[in-house]
Amino acid sequence: MTALILAGGQGTRMKSPLPKVLHPVAGRPMIVRAIEGCLQAGVKNIRVVVGHGQNLVKTVLEPYAIKAYVQEQQLGTADAVKAADLESLDGHILIMNGDHPLITTADIKSFFAEFTAKNLDLAVFTVELEQPGEFGRIVRKDNKLSSIVEAKEASAEILKTKEINTGIYIAKAEVLQKLIPLVKNENSKKEFYLTDIITLAAEFKYNVDAILSQNSDIAHGVNNQIELANASQKVYMQNAEKLMNNGVIFIDPKTCYIDDTVVIGSGAIVYPGVFIRGKTAIGGFTVLEPNCFIVDSIIADGVQIKAGSYIEKTVIESQASVGPYARLRPDTTIGKAAHVGNFVEMKKVKFGAKSKAGHLTYLGDAEIGEDVNIGCGTITCNYAADKNKYKTIIGDRVFVGSDTQLVAPVTVGNDAIIASGTTVTKDVPEGSLALARTPQVNKEGYAKKFKKTESGH
Repeated sequence: MTALILAGGQGTRMKSPLPKVLHPVAGRPMIVRAIEGCLQAGVKNIRVVVGHGQNLVKTVLEPYAIKAYVQEQQLGTADAVKAADLESLDGHILIMNGDHPLITTADIKSFFAEFTAKNLDLAVFTVELEQPGEFGRIVRKDNKLSSIVEAKEASAEILKTKEINTGIYIAKAEVLQKLIPLVKNENSKKEFYLTDIITLAAEFKYNVDAILSQNSDIAHGVNNQIELANASQKVYMQNAEKLMNNGVIFIDPKTCYIDDTVVIGSGAIVYPGVFIRGKTAIGGFTVLEPNCFIVDSIIADGVQIKAGSYIEKTVIESQASVGPYARLRPDTTIGKAAHVGNFVEMKKVKFGAKSKAGHLTYLGDAEIGEDVNIGCGTITCNYAADKNKYKTIIGDRVFVGSDTQLVAPVTVGNDAIIASGTTVTKDVPEGSLALARTPQVNKEGYAKKFKKTESGH
């Protein structure tokens, strides 16, 4: 099986410098959704026809090792198919548009299955819409497919037809090789329409059919920003429904934005305004409070992510709590039953089990042991004047007082105490008290004298 994905259109109605097929639907570019749908359906060979913005589109294709074929001029869909080097193809060929993001893997599998079961040479997949609008209409004679007529070329009678062309075709390679060169551009736009192969196939007595799909979503392409947003909303809602069917509790699923790639365990609670992206896995009975943003992270069972927290490429172990308004940056691990409080930021930190950083703290490039208390206003000074990053290591059961600066590289041994207001510039041995303050001086009666001086008396 081969798929030809047509992705060369300019997309002028998008009003955007980005090529249309690279606009994201629910977190992934439309062209990526088409490619991954085909791959998951078992399509082995994918060819993408590019045109406008081809260099940008090619960068997205590179990870998939997919070859791009250039349509030099925008001369219509049949011309785009011709650009894909048809003579080198064999077997069954799926033709689809790169701007139809709501086609699923299940749809693609069913298309191939019906095509094979009916022993067809050429098929177009159709749906019925109450308001067909600008879609090409399916014309049947004696209940058999006769032709597809573009809306702009259709008569008033044909425009009454509700069955429309989705733009998805399957054909045997030899049929395309014979018919595509015969398509003419005798229409108002002087373009070569792929729809014309239906009429040509009938003339050559090929076995042709229009297969009616019950999934009307497959017809809806994206041509402007409104349609792009609508497509994303539909996908996000489908993802939420899938999760709810597996036992995830949503307070208001319409306000949550969860990628297809996210896994959430049964019994988890998702509050409004939550964004979850990328390869994220979240355990059962975890609570995600409002307005959290989570990307490419692993969160275990029974974790509480409080409101407004931002979590990226982080591992959080069971029973931990984070936030509100915490920021966990890449390569951070939060241990079991640990607590990361409000306005705490961590980057590249291993934070031990049962340790606590309650508020207003920055920890970067650090290893922190178990049952450690990090006081308010603590900073690991990891970025030095030589523009290198250095590491702070804190052992188990250490008490770090408020307003402490740990100037890396530095190590604090187990069971040590760091007095509040200390700047730690050298290692602290196990069980020691570190105290680095300017001695306090009290000048009795000075405040009264100072106030008199200020007032001029």
